[in-house]
Amino acid sequence: MRRAALALLAVSVLTACSAGPSTRPVIAVKGEENQPVDQSALAGPQPVPPLGEYKPSSLPWTQCNEQMKDRFGDSAPAGDQKYECARMTTVLDPPGRPGRGTLGIALTRIGTGKSALVVVTDPGGEPGTLKAARLAASLPKELLTTYTIIGMDRRGTGRSDGMSCVPNATRAQLVEYDPAEPEQSNLVVAAGEASQECVLDLEGRLTAFDSWRAAADLERLREMLGTERLNAIGVGEGSRVVTTYAQRYPTRIGRTVLDGAPDPALDQVGVLESRAIAAEATFDAFARDCKTRGCALANPREDVAALLTQLRTTRVRGEYVDLTPGSALNAILEGLSDRGRWPALADAVVKARGGDGAGLFALLDPVVNDLDENPPRFDAGLIIGCNDTATRIPPDRVKALTADWATKHAMFGALFARQLLHCNPFVPPKAEKVDPLKSAPPAVVLSTANDPATPAPGTEHAAQRLPGAALVAWQGSGHGALGLSGCATTAARDYLIDAKVPTNGTVCPP
Repeated sequence: MRRAALALLAVSVLTACSAGPSTRPVIAVKGEENQPVDQSALAGPQPVPPLGEYKPSSLPWTQCNEQMKDRFGDSAPAGDQKYECARMTTVLDPPGRPGRGTLGIALTRIGTGKSALVVVTDPGGEPGTLKAARLAASLPKELLTTYTIIGMDRRGTGRSDGMSCVPNATRAQLVEYDPAEPEQSNLVVAAGEASQECVLDLEGRLTAFDSWRAAADLERLREMLGTERLNAIGVGEGSRVVTTYAQRYPTRIGRTVLDGAPDPALDQVGVLESRAIAAEATFDAFARDCKTRGCALANPREDVAALLTQLRTTRVRGEYVDLTPGSALNAILEGLSDRGRWPALADAVVKARGGDGAGLFALLDPVVNDLDENPPRFDAGLIIGCNDTATRIPPDRVKALTADWATKHAMFGALFARQLLHCNPFVPPKAEKVDPLKSAPPAVVLSTANDPATPAPGTEHAAQRLPGAALVAWQGSGHGALGLSGCATTAARDYLIDAKVPTNGTVCPP
């Protein structure tokens, strides 16, 4: 198996909340197939389901503290949590061979509660097993006595049977490519090479890695746990898996928290432009924070622009990728998504201007390097992302969008526009037919005002599609609110433990 290397893009706790009814109208939105969804049909929420017990011995759990600590490295969460790990076998189910093949899914559990709470995350982000452990260290302690938190590395990610199919040199081309470069033919060629190698390496399995089949893995896990309903936390794109699960298995939905959900109303062009807009806003929030702290960046936006200009003439050599304008912007995006790393991000930019790229490389490491039993995250982000969208944009239009977005969204617009080329060589997926969700238990949906991965407006649209969903809007920054906003975390805690649904439209301070 090849080693992967690359990234696509890639706090204080407050307890006060203010609540008020949402003034947004209920609207009809359109999906990628441009079919209107009648919001009046999505009515009739059910009561919050009671908590059932899971079967602790239904999977071969073994103690894995040392393995988890190795995987966390220097970023291990504080505390003395005890970790247990297991593997579950599920059906691969590629579209061309339905019901065929098997796949191993990695799981971690933390806590002593009698009910199970499953965590699913972004395909190109921190694997679910690690994210669950990180959440367990930051959530209220009573959650760990009410629930056992179970992290799942969704198919193709983390320690589940994964993917490593893009050649190292091709990854480097994709991540290093300067979005300001007027000629994009080299990027088109690199995207084609990535697709060709992954098709050859994965053969008929490639199209089996998507959110639709990850939802079936959740159902398999529910069966293995012996629970009547699935309680779940979806983080970022993991929310797509959880909402797909709700559509496919509407009678099995338990208590659900979505922490940043992708916009179901936009095609990939709209999604990527919304991310460019959110990334600009998040960088502005970072700049304000930098000024408040008195960080070493005199003017963050001008300093980054100067760094990119410098890298266009003198790249900084690295082990897997070099530091170029493209890789620097991808590293900055990684830093912006993690609010706790903003001070390190500021220091990394300052050092990079002096020729020391270690700080920015460190931000890219989890997604470009094979570290401590954590495979690089690039391939899963690419394959699953392309399998989850039917959008394919011709290069000429991408070129026009790049010029347009570079004008509208100065720092990140061109970077996100060029990403439209990454999926072009892959065969578009066949849309799976599923009925709109007309009735479901209420879910808590958390948005973050400045979230460069799952922008707040898209999360609001996702909430509007869920019957009885309660939106809690954190006015903070970064990717996800759980464990960072005391207000949002309390709302999730009260719902998960006490079945108390927060007021729709609750606003949490930054």
